Amino acid sequence: MDLILWRHAEAEEAAPDQSDLDRALTAKGQKQARRMGQWLDSQLPDSCRILSSPALRTVQTADGLGRKYKILPELAPDAHPEAILKAANWPAAKESVLIIGHQPTLGQVAALLMTGEPRAWDIKKASAWWFSQREPGDPDSLYLKAVMAADLVVK
Repeated sequence: MDLILWRHAEAEEAAPDQSDLDRALTAKGQKQARRMGQWLDSQLPDSCRILSSPALRTVQTADGLGRKYKILPELAPDAHPEAILKAANWPAAKESVLIIGHQPTLGQVAALLMTGEPRAWDIKKASAWWFSQREPGDPDSLYLKAVMAADLVVK
């Protein structure tokens, strides 16, 4: 199974009395989402399941991919790493899964996969970390396949 963690692109600061879920992408963030979305679209299999947090900034980031996706409330900011893995059906899913979410949770998921503990790893805005596990349930077959930042994608 392949699991891709994509952190949302750059978002606006929250205005007074604005819900965190209502923060939109900045112009730079929209460009990052399109650039990374194009790269991911060229790499992902057609059968990839795409799951997004309900936050506006993650939905806008998902739109940059140009594919259908599902919004899951359990991927909202401050989700637990285990909830992300459960939503992805890790490691048993038959198809690749792309999760569009938030820090610190995505960094914790990456650390949990690589070390067995949900440590405070940082995933840069608009970046994607791609994990692959050849055999479900065999942690020795897990590897980090790719890490890509939006500013490294060739225009």
